[in-house]
Amino acid sequence: ILGSAGYSVETADCVDAALERFRAADQAGRPFDVVLTDLKMPGDQEGLELLAGVKERLPQTSVILMTAYSTVASAVRAMKLGALDYLPKPFDKETLLHAVEQAREKLTLSRENSRLREAISHERGVRRMIGESPRMQELFRMIGRVARASTNALIRGESGTGKELVARALHYDGPRADQPFLAINCAAIPETLIESELFGHEVGAFTGANKAKAGRFEEVAEGTLFLDEIGSMKFDLQAKLLRVIQEREFSRVGSSKLVPFHGRIVAATAQDLESAVSRGDFREDLYFRLNVVTLDIPPLRERRGDIPILARHFLRRSAERMGLDGLELDDRVLESMQAYDWPGNVRELENCVERMMVLADTPVLGVDLLPPSVAGRGVALTIGRAANGHEAGISESPRISDTSDLPGGAIRLPAEGVVLEQMEAELIRQALERTSGRIEPAAQLLGISYKTLQYRIKKYDLQDTKKKYR
Repeated sequence: ILGSAGYSVETADCVDAALERFRAADQAGRPFDVVLTDLKMPGDQEGLELLAGVKERLPQTSVILMTAYSTVASAVRAMKLGALDYLPKPFDKETLLHAVEQAREKLTLSRENSRLREAISHERGVRRMIGESPRMQELFRMIGRVARASTNALIRGESGTGKELVARALHYDGPRADQPFLAINCAAIPETLIESELFGHEVGAFTGANKAKAGRFEEVAEGTLFLDEIGSMKFDLQAKLLRVIQEREFSRVGSSKLVPFHGRIVAATAQDLESAVSRGDFREDLYFRLNVVTLDIPPLRERRGDIPILARHFLRRSAERMGLDGLELDDRVLESMQAYDWPGNVRELENCVERMMVLADTPVLGVDLLPPSVAGRGVALTIGRAANGHEAGISESPRISDTSDLPGGAIRLPAEGVVLEQMEAELIRQALERTSGRIEPAAQLLGISYKTLQYRIKKYDLQDTKKKYR
């Protein structure tokens, strides 16, 4: 019936044979869309065992059970195990075809939803990457060319530069976009587990291997496997990876059965692999196999013009996630950010912006919210007290991250303490008096933006100080 309706059908006469065919088809990258099974199988086996085995390996596969022994209990159990439909015998041709067609439609919808969720989650392709500097524009052009090919690629860049973003762009802007993208950090997984994580294992392959497990080389199908920090991979495992690349096949740990590999490998490193090859820490033949195409990501300190763009992007994205709006970065903040070297690169910048948002109590994020390491290159205020301890003076000087380095004890907390908001209000009042109530020069004198000063004048009810000079 199904064959004449245009479906490709394979049969098996027992649960073990069916599961073996199911696994083989999945490993070959051609998984079955629908499984039909009788509730009663030859011997002591039941169709529910097949249902459980199918759902364990590929949960999205639709399973339809058929039975002449229909009971409420068996139907409920089948549905709990994940069966899509339950057909009591006898049934006609139309009922069967309708059930199979519904199963295929459900699977198609599930796959489309999965791709949509992944697209939304990862903002697919190079569009997620940000940068207007010449070096980033050249990188974007390179990604566009390499994405169309199926060759291996090596991404080089310091920690935090966005190597996985580049790998995702290579995947989602290429012909493999509808296939899985899987990432594994070779430095983050213990040496004893990484081989099993990559190649999978059979039951009893090692202590604790109580059931078979597919590795990333199997799970990726025809997609992209991203190997981050490839320079951390141990020498003996490098030889096994080289074989996968050369022979396009591998075997699980504890098995001699060869499994074909249809995916693409993209590797990344923050290390100098050429030096590692010279030291004998990295295989030269593997290096050449991976390094078919190299993409170099510049560190943030070498594209300082992109820092304000990135900072505003992170602010906007974080604000949307937290349900906030109207936030902005003070110009002095951006100046300090551009002067800083960002050893943690884009990741450090993103963390910095999020930290400022958490600490902020005004819509304009000022230099006072910057971490000392970042603020150390900017310009800020030093606050000094006169000998009598009552009158505050204002002077502009290079920001010093450690108060012990301030000239002449410029900041000194009196024994009786201070109310910080009162001191801030007093400083703003003095700045307005010194500038005859003009906000722009007062803001420059205080080292904050025009909008920040407007906000704080309102906060501390200093409108009268401003008005009396009109």
